[in-house]
Order: sequence, then structure tokens, then C-alpha cells
Amino acid sequence: MESEIAQSTDHIDEQEVDSDSSDEEVSKDLKLDGDTVYFYGRKLPYYEFSNFYPASFVIDGKEYKTSEHYFQSMKFIDDETAMEKVRNAKSPGQAAKMGRDRSNPLRSDWEEVKDGLMYDALKAKFSQHEDLKAVLLGTGTKLIVEHTKNDHYWGDGGDGGGQNMLGRLLVKLRDELAATSEPTP
Repeated sequence: MESEIAQSTDHIDEQEVDSDSSDEEVSKDLKLDGDTVYFYGRKLPYYEFSNFYPASFVIDGKEYKTSEHYFQSMKFIDDETAMEKVRNAKSPGQAAKMGRDRSNPLRSDWEEVKDGLMYDALKAKFSQHEDLKAVLLGTGTKLIVEHTKNDHYWGDGGDGGGQNMLGRLLVKLRDELAATSEPTP
């Protein structure tokens, strides 16, 4: 049961962790429409929206290499050593693997706080990088979808049946940023 919970709550794209080969496969089954922005792999458009995208940011005085580093490290808020190991992982893939490691106990309130923590990471990432903010705002009012069969919670499950929580949080952030951004002349 614990491993099932870990798998369902982790934002992990095995394809991004292990290889670049799946980008083509993922894009083949995409039914594109003008009202939706799909993202997933390194070689596909809008990779900036991925938690594996290398855009460091600071939250509470600590620097995180990617939003994946932040998200995974927050699982171990009760264990500073484990938290720091994840925060300082060499890559987002390594941070994700460390975040799935249950030799360190998952914080007890994880299910209640994970969406808010992901939003915090996205807000820091896109607020601290004007170029990324411009890409996000450039999506206008389109739906944003993390298209992957590897994740039914954060992504769309590959068939649209997933919750697409990462895409939904990006839309929420985009709308908040658009409401507070100065219009360009």
C-alpha cells in the first residue's frame, strides 16, 4: 500500500529520468488543437513547464535547481538531512528517485500539502525568471496539459483520463500573473 501511495503521489516522469527516446512516441499520439498547450519531454515545445526544466529559484532563502528538487525535498520536512540531500541532488531525475525512497519517512501531511507546495514551486520558478513568465503568459487562455502516460495525477495519463494537476496549477498561476502584470505598450 505504501508503495502504491508513493507512486500515485510522486511527480515522476520515468521517460525524462531515463532517456530522451520517448519524446517522439509521446508526440505521435497527440491530437493537437488550437485551444490546448501540451508539454512533456525535453525535445518538445513548452519543456519550460516541466518540473525537470533547469531554472533555479529561491524559496525561504534556499536555492533549488528545479521545481522537482523543491517538490521532492518538501516530502522530508521533518528530516533536515534528507531534505538537504534531495535539494542538492545532481539532477531532477536523481531528486525524484530520492523523493520516492521510503527509507526516509514521508511527512504525515503530504497528501494535504502537496498541491500547495507544487504551486509554491511554480510561482517561484515563473516569478523569478521573466523569460519563463513570458512563455507562460504567452499561452493566453489555452488549456495547459502535461501529456504523459506515466502520471495520472500530475499529468493527463496519456489518454486525457488523468487529473492533469500540474497543468491546472500552471493555468491558475498564469491567470494570477496575468492579473498582476503590467500590460506591454
